[in-house]
Amino acid sequence: MSVIDIRNLTKDYGKGRGVFDLSLHVDKGICYGFLGPNGAGKTTTIRHLMGFSKPQKGEAEIWAMNCRKHAAELKGLVGYLPGEIAFPKMMTGRRFLEYMRRMRRMEKMFRRGKPVSPSGEGTDYFTRLLTLFPLDINMRIHDMSIGERRKLAVITAFMHDPDVLILDEPTSGLDPVMQEVFIDFIRSEKKRGKTILLSSHIFHEVDAVCDRIAIIKDGRIVADFSAEELKEQKQWIYKVSFETERDFNRFVENDFLFTNQDPRQRTVRFMVDMDGLNRMIPILSGLNVADISEIPYTLEDHFMKFYREEDEASKEPDNATEFQGGVS
Repeated sequence: MSVIDIRNLTKDYGKGRGVFDLSLHVDKGICYGFLGPNGAGKTTTIRHLMGFSKPQKGEAEIWAMNCRKHAAELKGLVGYLPGEIAFPKMMTGRRFLEYMRRMRRMEKMFRRGKPVSPSGEGTDYFTRLLTLFPLDINMRIHDMSIGERRKLAVITAFMHDPDVLILDEPTSGLDPVMQEVFIDFIRSEKKRGKTILLSSHIFHEVDAVCDRIAIIKDGRIVADFSAEELKEQKQWIYKVSFETERDFNRFVENDFLFTNQDPRQRTVRFMVDMDGLNRMIPILSGLNVADISEIPYTLEDHFMKFYREEDEASKEPDNATEFQGGVS
């Protein structure tokens, strides 16, 4: 059963910016990871899901409700964590949470100064959030650090215990310890049957919690695969050091998919499939190899492999581009 459903979504901002004929489906109880570089269209997609933008073509639905037409209703039912957060800074954390409670028509969250659950029947869920993401909610938001504001945003997104979560760069601003806490929390929420769309530039985060992963580039989904499919990929990564510069130069003349070349250290790092593995062995046997080691194949390797292949396929003499840097 598809809970989040986007069909042929198009929003063209000009100069190649936006999303184009984009389709994705997130089934109930699935955590779906969304990966891509800056400007690829992740946030644009999410803004359409939250009803903030009107598509030029296509549809975005949650629970079969049009995200634009039912935006107000869905905002009370979905847990949304934006990548960039704008708080009313003069409010305290407590006052802001109360404000959001009223907007979502929840039961009281505070009784005699103590937190209670959204149902008003106990302290379990809301207190658990404050325990996992400790925060002085009596502090003015203006005086909070970036990490504290991010924790307030996490608590706000989850406090009504929604069945659907849309998380845009959710751990941005959290320290490494809190990032791991958040990952464990997402795992536990997924076990409770939550449906999650998670946009992140942190490969470890996506790899740790996502059941299915999409790669978006230039506003189009260019890969969509399950975590299990990634584990079954017949790909290998090798790091090889050569004894002489001549041996190094002879090897890099071959058409392997190199991810790193270091002439000074005479070291290369490259990726091969089964065909490449069969070609690699006889080539290396004719060279003076100082050291060779196999490196585990990761989500990051798969992402970078795909981007390099896409760039090579799309290069033109007067209009060549190359992906550089990290993902966000």
